[in-house]
Amino acid sequence: MLHAAIIMDGNGRWATARGLPRIAGHKAGAEALRRTVEAAPEAGIGTVTVYAFSSDNWKRPPAEVSALMRLFHNYLRREQERCIENDMRVSVIGRRDRLPRMLLPAIEGIERATAHCSTLHLRIAVDYSSRDAIIEAAKRLRKNATRESLSALLGGPDVDLLIRTGGEQRLSDFLLWECAYAEMVFTPRMWPDFDASDLNAAVAEFHSRERRFGAVPRMLVLSRK
Repeated sequence: MLHAAIIMDGNGRWATARGLPRIAGHKAGAEALRRTVEAAPEAGIGTVTVYAFSSDNWKRPPAEVSALMRLFHNYLRREQERCIENDMRVSVIGRRDRLPRMLLPAIEGIERATAHCSTLHLRIAVDYSSRDAIIEAAKRLRKNATRESLSALLGGPDVDLLIRTGGEQRLSDFLLWECAYAEMVFTPRMWPDFDASDLNAAVAEFHSRERRFGAVPRMLVLSRK
């Protein structure tokens, strides 16, 4: 089963293009997240990590940040039973010490309630910075750092497929270590418009590529025998 990471970009631009407030785009993005994760197992995906709120997003206007936090809280509360029904485990990665207090019980509640689920693992990155995560892991390991020990502390499997919506083509401090050999698919589709057909197209693109992890192409090896 694949590990797909998704940078859910384009919510604000989607809303602005329709003459709507930016929060309307984020609400539509929450619906896109539901569609996408429910389609993921059939597409051969076992883990989905989504970039919901980066550590740099605190720089946004306070009103938008507050609205995003309320939306996240409502999403966790509303989707908990649906996640259990779909056998979906939910984890939240990133810092928690800067999140509003109202969020913590909702995060802990959905993590606890879905801990037994196994069809899909949804990891939601909130107040997340890959650079900060790597620094903290390195501090804990000090001189005993290895690739394996650092990966264990970062807590997530290597990413197979990285999808970014909204037309931008960069990682934006998301899963830098885990994406070392990820196949990347960038699409101009705004996140609120993303659906199962887009996910399936990205997975098909992934399977069309030859993953060599630094080795020579397989056909070249065979031709030399």
